[in-house]
Amino acid sequence: MFSGMLFIFSPLIAGYFVSLSNESLLNKINRYTSNIIYIILSLMGLSLAALDNLGSNLQSILIYTGSFFVIIGLCNLSALPFIDKILPLKTEQTGKPIPLSMMLKDSITLIMVVGSGLIIGILLPINLSWVDTAIEWTLFLLLLFIGIQLRNSGLTLRQILLNKHGMIISVVIILSSWAGGIIAAFILDLPIYQSLAMSSGFGWYSLSGILMGDAYGPVFGGASFMLELLRELVALVSIPLMVRNRPCTAIGYAGATAMDFTLPVIQSSGGVRCVPVAIVSGFILSLVVPFFMLFFVSLGPV
Repeated sequence: MFSGMLFIFSPLIAGYFVSLSNESLLNKINRYTSNIIYIILSLMGLSLAALDNLGSNLQSILIYTGSFFVIIGLCNLSALPFIDKILPLKTEQTGKPIPLSMMLKDSITLIMVVGSGLIIGILLPINLSWVDTAIEWTLFLLLLFIGIQLRNSGLTLRQILLNKHGMIISVVIILSSWAGGIIAAFILDLPIYQSLAMSSGFGWYSLSGILMGDAYGPVFGGASFMLELLRELVALVSIPLMVRNRPCTAIGYAGATAMDFTLPVIQSSGGVRCVPVAIVSGFILSLVVPFFMLFFVSLGPV
């Protein structure tokens, strides 16, 4: 049951054992990781183009994306406010608001990368039978680099354990997302393990889309990618509106992106006190995404 999980999880584990002190090499790995993500997402677009009945499959992607987004979002936003009530976090407004166009730039770029792969696959008469294999091997390399990044992120286990806000936020996001996944499984008539895998992306759109696509094909890969990307886009808009009165809710809804992509918005809207909370919660969620997603995938039929 777990052999497939261990096989694909091994590059991540191997990367996590690589400790680097060379800042230049770490910067190169960060650039390589970004480039690999672009490559895999373009391959995902090609994989979508290779589907039979592309129109109906795109409709399925939109249905899965919308359903999971609404259900998981409602579950997250129902649970997170209790943290603000029980463990209030002080905020302070610092700096000028970041222009929305600048915040959305990277997200729009990723959508264009997937779209370009889809258009190329539709318009050019090329054999696409090699795409799935290419995605799988490129995924192994990506997981290796992600493992190295997580190991050298600068956060120690002590720093994580001492930040109770960050830990509690991440636990609430995990459990409430799974609750939403179970509800979605019954509504959409999906196996619970598959729905739980789908709900374990926690905002990491690139990796979750890639893992789901590798496990269940381009329809679920595309839906997972769009689900988590939509979560990030909504977080970018809603964080400045929520963070003053409900900072834990705002940080939690950002999911794994709280430690990187949405961190500048959290800092500028909520102040420096929110930064360590966002980094710890985002780090924990980033760390568990591949583990939980691959675990639930491994529960399905071989």
